[in-house]
Amino acid sequence: QVQLVESGGGLVQAGGSLRLSCAASESIFRRNTMGWYRQAPGQQRESVARIFSDGMTTYADSVKGRFTISRDNVKNTVYLQMNSLKPEDTAVYYCNRLIGSSWAVALPWGQGTQVTVSS
Repeated sequence: QVQLVESGGGLVQAGGSLRLSCAASESIFRRNTMGWYRQAPGQQRESVARIFSDGMTTYADSVKGRFTISRDNVKNTVYLQMNSLKPEDTAVYYCNRLIGSSWAVALPWGQGTQVTVSS
């Protein structure tokens, strides 16, 4: 059963923008912290941004000031607006529900969405 569906990735030039979306069921989304992660080729998966149910957000230092995470509690969707993209942002991006206030994830990973930034 697919629980998380990421979309919006693509190929973009450095300096460009993309907006990723992650649709989840209401039971997953509601009152839970949601997060975005990414995994570059040959690298471990890393946390990117998270948004608590009250709207508070935190970001990895590498994306602060460039990425914005948001959520739509009616559509059960979390977004990641990515601006000023750099080649080092190239990765498969995933979303997940987080456990409490930690970065630990609660669900199996989805298929992710590929983001490729050309120089």
